[in-house]
Amino acid sequence: MRRELLPSTAFTRATKRLAKKDRAALLAIRETLGVLQNDAFDPRLASHKLKGDLAGLWACSAGYDLRIVFEIVQRDDSEAILLISCGKHDEVY
Repeated sequence: MRRELLPSTAFTRATKRLAKKDRAALLAIRETLGVLQNDAFDPRLASHKLKGDLAGLWACSAGYDLRIVFEIVQRDDSEAILLISCGKHDEVY
């Protein structure tokens, strides 16, 4: 099921910051977003629910140490993916 991607301001800032530091990471994020848009639970993403302060959100892998934090929301009569943050594992959790 293809879902619309809705990047938050924090996600956009994190992506720009990542692009300055690591071009390969930016490419991995873009590739992962394509897969995420088509199927948020594709096994390649290793999507999982978060706990604690981030309860109610989901995270997926964009590479060895890269994560994308997102939420599935209702938008108009369909589901969309609100992109919350992205970055290295320790930065987003």
